[in-house]
Amino acid sequence: MLPKVDNEKKQEILFQLLLGSPNHLTFKWDLNPLHDVTSRRDYKEKYYDRLLPLGLKYTELLPWGGKLTSESIKFFSPIVIWTKFSSSNSKHEDLYSAFMEYYKAWLELMEQAVEDTDPSQITCNLEAQHRYLTWRAEKDPGHGVLKRLIGEKLAKDLLRDFLFSGIDELGSKTFLDYFPEYSIKDGTINEKRSIIGKGFENRPWDKNGEFIGNDLRN
Repeated sequence: MLPKVDNEKKQEILFQLLLGSPNHLTFKWDLNPLHDVTSRRDYKEKYYDRLLPLGLKYTELLPWGGKLTSESIKFFSPIVIWTKFSSSNSKHEDLYSAFMEYYKAWLELMEQAVEDTDPSQITCNLEAQHRYLTWRAEKDPGHGVLKRLIGEKLAKDLLRDFLFSGIDELGSKTFLDYFPEYSIKDGTINEKRSIIGKGFENRPWDKNGEFIGNDLRN
């Protein structure tokens, strides 16, 4: 769900869902931050501190699903649900409950949103959203699955023009403008999902929503 991007509060919500085999499911749901909650403490405190009890509730019911790269983790919030499990009725009920509560929280934030009027803040918000869409269109974990199903070109078109549409409208910067560390000698993009090579096998936030990833090993 991608609300109007000039509004800081409206734009922080996005539900993400990844499906595995019928008997083994992978889910990633979040109220995605528009800005990095690690470097922007004011942003985290303003929007996420009050949502931490919701995140903690489902941290217990839906444990962390394994390694996420350090590059991708900065696009998630402290209340992200990232989980893998074998299909069961009880887990389906937990997921449905999580979906409804996160969706309710999203609606409440939408209702309380006040539109930004500061041109510099609007520009900042637009660039943050463009950076996120550019990342997802290039490094989305579902790219490999789509490529096998429909081919490379159609997979890229689907990611860029449908799933993460708005790249061409929101800005002109390229993936390498935002993430130059992925450039290789011939000027193309490194296909690796992680350049740093660090991943988080465990949830990299504590119960207070503080990032503790720097203290965790791969």
